[in-house]
Amino acid sequence: MIKANNPELKSWVSVPENSDFPIQNIPFGIFSVNQSQSHAATAIGDQVLDLAALHSAGLFNGIDLPANVFEQNTLNDFMALGKKTARALRDRVSELLSEGNTELKSYDALCESAFHNMADVEMHLPVHVPNYTDFYSSEQHAFNVGTMFRGPENALMPNWKHIPVGYHGRASSIVVSGTPFHRPKGQTKADDANQPSFGPCRLLDFELEMAYITCKENQLGDSVSTEEAEDYIFGFVILNDWSARDIQKWEYVPLGPFLAKNFASHVSPWVVTMDALKPFTVEGPEQDPEVLSYLKYDEKTHFDVKLEVAIAPDGSEEQTVSNSNFKHMYWNVRQQLAHHTVNGCNMQVGDMYGSGTISGPEESAYGSMLELSWRGTKPLPMKDGSERKFIQDGDTVIMRGHAEQNGVRIGFGEVKAKVLPAK
Repeated sequence: MIKANNPELKSWVSVPENSDFPIQNIPFGIFSVNQSQSHAATAIGDQVLDLAALHSAGLFNGIDLPANVFEQNTLNDFMALGKKTARALRDRVSELLSEGNTELKSYDALCESAFHNMADVEMHLPVHVPNYTDFYSSEQHAFNVGTMFRGPENALMPNWKHIPVGYHGRASSIVVSGTPFHRPKGQTKADDANQPSFGPCRLLDFELEMAYITCKENQLGDSVSTEEAEDYIFGFVILNDWSARDIQKWEYVPLGPFLAKNFASHVSPWVVTMDALKPFTVEGPEQDPEVLSYLKYDEKTHFDVKLEVAIAPDGSEEQTVSNSNFKHMYWNVRQQLAHHTVNGCNMQVGDMYGSGTISGPEESAYGSMLELSWRGTKPLPMKDGSERKFIQDGDTVIMRGHAEQNGVRIGFGEVKAKVLPAK
């Protein structure tokens, strides 16, 4: 067992009930307080713990860490040290926070400077993202979308159950939770129009996704097997990969999404390590037809992570519109990375990989408004008396996720963003 995952551990730091950040989590993020230089931290309960301060105080002696590794404004240099180092650090932080350990608790001056209330800090994008790939790996989502446009008999394209379908997205427009954005503009074409028109997107949609981040590089020309993939995956965030459905419909033939996807993608600020999620792995679905040899895998690699989406109309309380689960994936992360690299594509530290929209088998578990409102034919009633077919200006979309068993809850915090009118 990874020491930090021990479900019996308790912390001397107060952890509220149902907190996403118990002592068994120890995620990593980048924060600043009072406009200070942003740098690395972890979370415990409703507190942010400054890792740079602990490192400077000598509390990580014995772990091979560069002097300034936690003073950077991204986690990339730390992640590049490898998962063995990250595991040792997680174990050490867990030890320092455990009941009965006084090394940090009795260090009053350090505690005063290193602990910050979450409400008092600003969280930043945790990693520099050199490259971004978005997959399309939920069978229910692919079936739903295919049914809308091609009918249930032809819902899945012929390649879908043979390869983890994906595309290269835009890394520069990935932003952290809380960043407002303007409704995108572009070309659209109505079914009854002879020519396209230009203007703000009318069918703005969220996409409920998870994303993983790599911490290891392979050389150009080398591939990563499903057995090796776990060594490359540092951790996960929740991803809202926004879509402009009307722009996408007009532009996607023949090369796929472009302006419909590159205007903003929001991620949660805390990177939850793959180590922390190990206790929550489950069996995936039977894959039929049998996959090619390079996509076969032995270990459990799906994750039982409960996900939810809420919409808060401007000035109104939020309303949950979807409850899904990360386990509802056909293609798992090992297969995605193996397929991504089988042609020799080189991964970089900080690269991000979206799961694709995560939809479960029930309508309440669909991961996009396109599905929840079934192309706008089934509007969702809201608490304020309005209804939603797609996302409107002023709406805030909030996504949350957590895994839970044996009295331990490992969460991701939330990713939220408010839609502003088009410029």
